[in-house]
Amino acid sequence: MIHSTAIINSKANLDTSVTVGPYSVIKDSVTIGAGTEIGSHVTIDRYTEIGADCQIFNHASVGAAPQALKYRGEKTYLKIGQGTVIREFATLNRGTAFGGGITEVGESNFIMAYTHIAHDCKTGKGVIMANNATLAGHITCEDYTTIGGLVAIHQFVRIGAYAYVGGNQPWSRIFPRM
Repeated sequence: MIHSTAIINSKANLDTSVTVGPYSVIKDSVTIGAGTEIGSHVTIDRYTEIGADCQIFNHASVGAAPQALKYRGEKTYLKIGQGTVIREFATLNRGTAFGGGITEVGESNFIMAYTHIAHDCKTGKGVIMANNATLAGHITCEDYTTIGGLVAIHQFVRIGAYAYVGGNQPWSRIFPRM
C-alpha cells in the first residue's frame, strides 16, 4: 500500500509489495525490493537501491548527496542490502567519485536512531550501529561488527569482523577521584 500523501517519482522502481507511509518522498532512479516497508516522512534520494524485506522508519534520509567538499554533483550511488533495518532520523549518503562512487550497506544491518553513514562507507553483513553512532567517509565495517551508541568513527578507518566498538565512558571511570 502506498499512502495517498506519498510522492513517488514515476521513474522510481518499487516492487508491488512495497509499502510507503504518509508524506514520504521517493525520487527518480530509486529501486526498492519486495516486502520493504517505508515509514512516514522518509526521503529516498536518487541513485539508491534498497534490497528486499528492509524497514525504513519515520524521518530517515536515505541516499542524499554526500557531505563532502570534493563532491561536484556527479552520479554516485547508495546500495542497501536485504533485511536491513534503518530506524528514525538516520542519514545514509551516496558515495563520491573520489571514493569509488558508492556507499554500500550490507545485508541484515541494524541501523538505530540518529545514526549517520557517510559517503563511500561499506558495511558487511549483520552490522549493528547503536543510537547516534557515526561513520565518517571511507570507512569499512566488516561482517558482524557492533558500533556502540554515541561512537564517532574517524574517516578512512577499517573495523574488523566481529569487533565491538564502545565509547562515551563516564568521566569518573577515565579520571577517578583522588
